[in-house]
Amino acid sequence: MPPPADIVKVAIEWPGAFPKLMEIDQKKPLSAIIKEVCDGWNLPNPETYSLQNADSTNFYITEKNRNNIKNGSILRLTTSAAQMAQQLHERIQSSSMDMKLDALKDLANSSRDITFAQEFINLDGISLLTQMVESGTDFGDLLSFTLTAFVELMDHGIVSWDTFSVAFIKKIASYVCKSAMDTAVLQRSLAILESMVLNSQDLYQKVAQEITIGQLIPHLQGTDQDIQTYTIAVINALFLKAPEEKRQFDEENVNILDCPLTEMAHILAQKQLRSIILGNVIRSNKPINDEMAHQLYVLQVLTFNLLEDRMMTKMDPQDQAQRDIIFELRRIAFDVECESNNSGSIEKRKSMYTRDYKKLGFINHVNPAVDFTQIPPGMLALDNMLYFARHHQDAYIRIVLENSSREDKHECPFGRSSIELTKMLCEILKVGELPSENCHDFHPMFFTHDRSFEEFFCICIQLLNKTWKEMRATSEDFNKVMQVVKEQITRALTIKPNSLDQFKSRLQNLSYTEILKLRQSERMNQEDFQSRPILELREKIQPEIMELIKQQRLNRLCEGTCFRKISSRRRQDKFWYCRLSPNHKVLHYGDLEESPQGEVPHDSLQDKLPVADIKAVVTGKDCPHMKEKGALKQNKEVLELAFSVLYESDEYLNFIAPDKHEYCVWTDGLNALLGKEMTSEFTRSDMDTLLNMEMKLRLLDLENIQIPEVPPPIPKEPSNYDFVYDCN
Repeated sequence: MPPPADIVKVAIEWPGAFPKLMEIDQKKPLSAIIKEVCDGWNLPNPETYSLQNADSTNFYITEKNRNNIKNGSILRLTTSAAQMAQQLHERIQSSSMDMKLDALKDLANSSRDITFAQEFINLDGISLLTQMVESGTDFGDLLSFTLTAFVELMDHGIVSWDTFSVAFIKKIASYVCKSAMDTAVLQRSLAILESMVLNSQDLYQKVAQEITIGQLIPHLQGTDQDIQTYTIAVINALFLKAPEEKRQFDEENVNILDCPLTEMAHILAQKQLRSIILGNVIRSNKPINDEMAHQLYVLQVLTFNLLEDRMMTKMDPQDQAQRDIIFELRRIAFDVECESNNSGSIEKRKSMYTRDYKKLGFINHVNPAVDFTQIPPGMLALDNMLYFARHHQDAYIRIVLENSSREDKHECPFGRSSIELTKMLCEILKVGELPSENCHDFHPMFFTHDRSFEEFFCICIQLLNKTWKEMRATSEDFNKVMQVVKEQITRALTIKPNSLDQFKSRLQNLSYTEILKLRQSERMNQEDFQSRPILELREKIQPEIMELIKQQRLNRLCEGTCFRKISSRRRQDKFWYCRLSPNHKVLHYGDLEESPQGEVPHDSLQDKLPVADIKAVVTGKDCPHMKEKGALKQNKEVLELAFSVLYESDEYLNFIAPDKHEYCVWTDGLNALLGKEMTSEFTRSDMDTLLNMEMKLRLLDLENIQIPEVPPPIPKEPSNYDFVYDCN
């Protein structure tokens, strides 16, 4: 008799019959079990039947996933996937509209199961669906369920996106371009276009010929946040795949394909996309959900990445047009016109230019163009300076003249400061980096102005000048001032100001004095003990603390974590869960339909990996799923969250952590299981925190200060607020 572990007790349903309770031997072939069930109900042809989960998924039981079956599971005897696919393939071609609609509903539901999807695709079902769409005879619910089934089938990644005809693309694009379209059809059509663009450069070209920004804008002006999200996702996909080479475009009928990446920003401004997103999405009455926040973040990143070309372009000191920009800065600051060649001697004019360039704060007083040969920030710094001089002329002149009248050692060099500040802002906003898959960190204030980066610079250069004066800095303090300014900017950004004015107000409260207070407070909270006896004691108790951290990591692995399965279509991502058994001997993992609330029980996770079988843990570029072709390969942030468990000869369990903290917890925990050292940055941080806390407790104990076992109670709220305090 097989051991109990191989036997699961289940209930099996069959329409019109009383459910059958039976024990399934997991060592027996599935076909033998199905035959036994069919014989019990006197059903002929058992090969035409399959078992299915009797839950919301209705997924077929196969030899691959049969380990999902747990004690107490309810299964259903049903038509096999091959038979079901054949029946639906015939039914969706019915001449009866009612029968066809019912068949398409069933197809849309069944297509979520990869077992059914494979059978239906084998019957050339995808081609049938595309022909139905191209014919243009179906509308309303018929079309909606057709597109839903198509999306679900394509999500399995069985069929390449490159196989679709121009006629199909045109038809899908036409649904998006229509002013009045069924919401479900529009949503599916936008999802299909996004997938086409992201998965095929060739399809990008074809889609971009059919869709214009102007045709997408009306969908952002509605109230359906899902439609708005899908629309921004399509715009982001087109941005991401846009060619970098310059092309001509017609301003009256702007087509995305004809637009160079460097001209995208101008198109957005012409079509008022930014103001529409601000008014109808960011400032709407509805709270912004995570997916919309992610798409806004991606749009923000891609918009700032348009600056990368200028950021990485060196100035040519011999280019007269570029030199004229520097002359313009001099003219605005000192209200002088360029002298003619006949006015004064060459030496006198050179001396005058050198004097003025020194007042403007350039490092190279003779040829300031050399200052802009450093990349980054390259020509972007000069662009910012010119924008500031033209659009905030009074502030620009005040800063230049104010500093030119100070003593040499106390002047804040405007030119050098602008170059370093531009470089710093590019680092803070990560200009040139691909958007992260898991980030929702968008800033509403950057959607409030057509030239938000330039305005951001204008606010920050004035802050830099103010901080310089507050610090009474000299040229030797330049780097210290830049560090303080960076801290002021990053602290102000953490509150996510809704407008540039709010950002400016927040900076006003973060003066140099306030930064010193914050630093002092943080320093006191993280006080380090450097005396020799304390250092020796720290070293002595360090192994004890490390063991405590190890136990915490293993406990977190026992609780488990939900991981995303990153795919080309982010909204359709599936989830999977992994956790360590309480005895630390087995990793349990399995797929989930949605992100769980709380822990997932061990018995609901179908797959197991014994810890004893684990050979190694690899991270980053060494992971198999990071070596595969695709966009993820180039995404630095995803690369930093990737790790894989190697077991047996060449088998891997691949992970992409939801954030850096979970990445460190899991890599630490897995290394601890393998008897290796925990080396993550969070381990070092936790070690310092716990050591400092332990040292403080021990020092308090030496002073004979009694530390209570439980924290003191929180004072109750007064019932009556009608009182005054007598200061006398």
